[in-house]
Amino acid sequence: MDTPIFELLRRFFNEYGLWTVFLALLLENCGIPIPGETILLFASFQAFSEKELKLKWIILVGIAAATIGDNIGYLIGKEGGRPLLDRYRHIFHIPDSTVRKGEDLFHKYGNVTVFFARFVFGLRIIAGPLAGVLQMPWHRFVLHNFLGASVWVTVISLVGYKFGENWPVMIKAMGKVNLIIGLLAIWAAYTIYRHYREHHPRVKKPE
Repeated sequence: MDTPIFELLRRFFNEYGLWTVFLALLLENCGIPIPGETILLFASFQAFSEKELKLKWIILVGIAAATIGDNIGYLIGKEGGRPLLDRYRHIFHIPDSTVRKGEDLFHKYGNVTVFFARFVFGLRIIAGPLAGVLQMPWHRFVLHNFLGASVWVTVISLVGYKFGENWPVMIKAMGKVNLIIGLLAIWAAYTIYRHYREHHPRVKKPE
């Protein structure tokens, strides 16, 4: 815990408090690749160890920041289109494979991709802009975005608080936690989709 990055984070939290969480998650969800998850975990750890931050406020601020950030990213993607996304990818050195993976998920699972993309490394950053580029209807985006933000922020915050004294173990375990939650989200999306298809069969057009 005495590494320079965490000492720097501690100074930020001591000076700016919840604004650190808000700005970090806002920027990450806008599409800027900064370690929002690590900062959220560290904030929850601070709530556990020093009691200066309250967990409930970390969760509420985190959900608000993630939701607003993704909406900004969505608007940027919708207005700028694919050319802007390509320039953005080169500026921040985001692999083309990550964008292709996101596109494949959107085409395969549709709206719910916005929900479970938060639990997939790399996709959380581009989900908002990519949804805008692909012209996903905003009213559907904002619903799945808010639900995804609520679940993701709450889970990460609770993990950070619960394993407060086991920081190194927690950091190593987060990849597995995200994978498990992501798989559960995919399973839930598939179940909902299958239920919808069973109760709303397509009507074949007469030839």
